[in-house]
Amino acid sequence: MRLLTAGESHGKGLVGILEGLPSGAKIDIGRVNAELARRQGGYGRGGRMKIETDTIEVLSGLNGGVTLASPLAYFIKNRDYENWTAVMSPETGDISLKKLTRVRPGHADLTGVKKYGFGDNARPVLERASARETAARVAGGAICRQVLEAVGVTISSRVLHICGITDAAEQRAAIDEAMRAGDTLGGEAEITVKGMPLGVGSYVQYDRRLDALYAFHLMGINAVKAVGVGMGRDLAYMKGSEAHDCIYPDGRHTNRAGGLEGGMSNGEDIVLTAAFKPIPTLMKNGLATVDLATGKPASAAAERSDCCVMEAAAVVAENVVALATLTALLDTFGGDTLEELRARTDERRAK
Repeated sequence: MRLLTAGESHGKGLVGILEGLPSGAKIDIGRVNAELARRQGGYGRGGRMKIETDTIEVLSGLNGGVTLASPLAYFIKNRDYENWTAVMSPETGDISLKKLTRVRPGHADLTGVKKYGFGDNARPVLERASARETAARVAGGAICRQVLEAVGVTISSRVLHICGITDAAEQRAAIDEAMRAGDTLGGEAEITVKGMPLGVGSYVQYDRRLDALYAFHLMGINAVKAVGVGMGRDLAYMKGSEAHDCIYPDGRHTNRAGGLEGGMSNGEDIVLTAAFKPIPTLMKNGLATVDLATGKPASAAAERSDCCVMEAAAVVAENVVALATLTALLDTFGGDTLEELRARTDERRAK
């Protein structure tokens, strides 16, 4: 399985090409659009969500709503493009019309400018580095999760905390206060995979470990700075007699390992966590930086942004985990058709 995405934040739209799907899987586009809507929701989102209403147009790979095993290509229109055509048109655009020189700490701005030779304009960097790109990954993951459900695997998520706050009412109050101050808040999300047969992944090579695959996909999400499996970093503070899941004739009574041992699924629920830093674009009192046009100290530019994205971030995490999970299932069991994949996962579960 591979998902390739393309597109800029204010360009014509986003493109996804999902390669490796088995044939014969029924895909409900309405459910994909529902996942895109979930990504746009959540308390603390910014003005961009009032402009965009994301839906996908499938270009190839489906017939009558059923996968053909060929690459599944899709397009998500950027409705804000009509306001940015003079800047972002691939044919006639002039990206210098929206030059950004006061680079933002915590973003890709400065490093991207230096790496790709954009002089004093970070606009080409932020257009691609924007979290807008995650819409394409959510759509791809939403397709994958429908294949997973057809073989008995489901995925869910929840926000564990926002800036350390676990109570919902207190979270909203903290977001309101941060919005008034022009500040931002991060937090942590938990993702759970149920129904995964044991033995997915492998211990025989480091790059075949299932936990490594999940970490790769989760760390690829904008703003993720730490990934955990099961009890994660808390295990580092425990003794061996306390940390592991003992095995009894009737199975395991705990799941501190989060369903992964030795790089493989062990039949328990897979439990993952992802920690998201606060978005570094502050709408008031921007972080200290340098203006690339003058070389002088400045406050970072304030692009339209969010105060807190944790509810949406959990949705993104769910769907990239779906892509990783289906990738691992196909790597372990193979199957050119959905029926072949279903039969092989059922056979493993029966052991």
